[in-house]
Amino acid sequence: MIETHVAAGRLLRLRQGVYLDAAAWPADPTGQHLALAHAELVAHPAAVMSHQTAALVWDLPSPTLIRWRELPITVTVPSGGGRRAWSQPSRHLTGLLPGHHVTKDPQGYGVTTVARTAVDLATRQQLPEALVLLDAAARQLVAALTVTTRRADFANPRLAKVAVEALREVATVRRIASLAPALGLADPRRETPIESLTAGHLVLAGLPLPEFQAAIRSPLGMLYPDCLWRSARLVGEADGAVKYQDSSEYVREKEREQVLRDLGFRVVRWLGKEILMRPDVVMARIAHALER
Repeated sequence: MIETHVAAGRLLRLRQGVYLDAAAWPADPTGQHLALAHAELVAHPAAVMSHQTAALVWDLPSPTLIRWRELPITVTVPSGGGRRAWSQPSRHLTGLLPGHHVTKDPQGYGVTTVARTAVDLATRQQLPEALVLLDAAARQLVAALTVTTRRADFANPRLAKVAVEALREVATVRRIASLAPALGLADPRRETPIESLTAGHLVLAGLPLPEFQAAIRSPLGMLYPDCLWRSARLVGEADGAVKYQDSSEYVREKEREQVLRDLGFRVVRWLGKEILMRPDVVMARIAHALER
C-alpha cells in the first residue's frame, strides 16, 4: 500500500522507513531541510538536531556566504545513544549533551538550545565570524529574559551578562578554551552580522571598538547609528543588501545622515559584502576616518 502511494506521488519517502504526505512537503529549502531532519529523529529518537540544522531552527545567521540549508543535515546523539543506519547526506555526531543543552522545536522535535548551537558552530570559526553567531545568540537570550523586548534591554549590562554567561557555560562544558576571546567580545547590542564582523575585524586590526546602537538626540528624535566613536565625533554605518529595498527608506537614511552631519558628526560607511570579502579595505577606511 505504501509503495502504491509513493508511486502515485501521494507519499514522499524521506528516508528508509519514514514517509510524508506529499501535500505537506515544504516549498522552501529551509523547510525541506528541517523536514528531512525530523525524519532522521523519527528513525533515531535519541538524536537531536544540532549545528547548522539547529541554526535553521533558531534562525541564527551564517557568518559566511554558505547558507545553513545548503549544508548536510546534522544531528547529535548523546554519548551511549547507540548507532543505527543513517541516511545520506545526513551527518551524525556523538557527544556529551547535558539535559539543559537540549530543548524542543515548535513541532516538538529535539534540538540543541540557542546557546549550545551558537557555541557548537562558533567553535569552528575565527574571531570575526564567531562573533556573528555569539552576538545573534546573545540577542535571542536577552529577548528570552524579557516579556516585551525593548531596544534598551539589549544595552542592559545585567541582561547582557546573563546571556553571555549562558554561552560561556556551554563552552566550559565542552572544554573549548579557544572561544574565550570571542566570548569576551560578545555583545547583544549588535543587530546584524555586518556589525559583528566589523567588531571582530576592528579588534584584529587594533582599532578602537565603537559604541554599538548608541543613542544620539536629534531634531528627528533619537537616532541609533550602527557604530559611534564618540570622542572622534565619528559615526559608522554598515549597509546590508536589504536595507534600502524600499526607496523611501533610502531617502530617510539620507535625511538621517545629513542631520548627523549638522550635529557635527562625520560619517563613514561600508557594505556588508565589503566587510565579508575585503575587510582590509573597510579597516583602512575606518582608520583614515578616525585619524582625521
